[in-house]
Amino acid sequence: MTAFDFDSVQASDVSRHFGRRRALAHISLGAKAGDIVGLLGPNGAGKSTLIGVLATLVAPSAGEITYGGSTARVIGPALRSRIGLLAHDLHLYLELSARQNLTFFAELYGLDGGVVDGALERAGLADRANDTVAGFSRGMRQRLALERALLHQPRLVLFDEPFTGLDDEAVGAAADRLRRLAAQGCIVFVATHDLDVADGLVTRVALVRGGRIVSDEAAGPGLRARYRDLVRHG
Repeated sequence: MTAFDFDSVQASDVSRHFGRRRALAHISLGAKAGDIVGLLGPNGAGKSTLIGVLATLVAPSAGEITYGGSTARVIGPALRSRIGLLAHDLHLYLELSARQNLTFFAELYGLDGGVVDGALERAGLADRANDTVAGFSRGMRQRLALERALLHQPRLVLFDEPFTGLDDEAVGAAADRLRRLAAQGCIVFVATHDLDVADGLVTRVALVRGGRIVSDEAAGPGLRARYRDLVRHG
């Protein structure tokens, strides 16, 4: 597989329809290395669909996504080796242990087993490494899936409601992890409707409503009031 890397991603006039339902409409949004972009909006706004399009799992009905100026079709399979995705489906095998899950995904990326121990430590699961995931709480599974998504040191990190099921301490640890990734040059997108989490974490905010970007701005004071006005009045 040819090595590939990029330091920016750009959505240009992207729309996506599922039959007659419009999930995204004329989305234009870009980000560069070091950005943590918060995709904020109510449930059903189109955040998850946009994450899927950026991850190359959902094809746009119109428009295009470019990674360092090239499309996924031009880049080929090497692109997905540079993308880390944490979606609603955690992509964990419940009948396997935490260690077996991470080992499986590490091998898919051609990584040696050395990365697994570090990932288990960061997930706070080193003492449960050999327990089956079926016995884990939602929060434990979420922490494991977060590290699963980052095993291969992706350039583009796409997290869809990554803090679901986490207690306050785990939320803080996950937020710090994302800050470190951005500082190391990752491009981070976080889809959430939780302003308490987004506030102080994201560097840019894209407010999503009805499949459209209604605001794309630097994070700063007034975000909470702006978001509430969006949700209340559209």
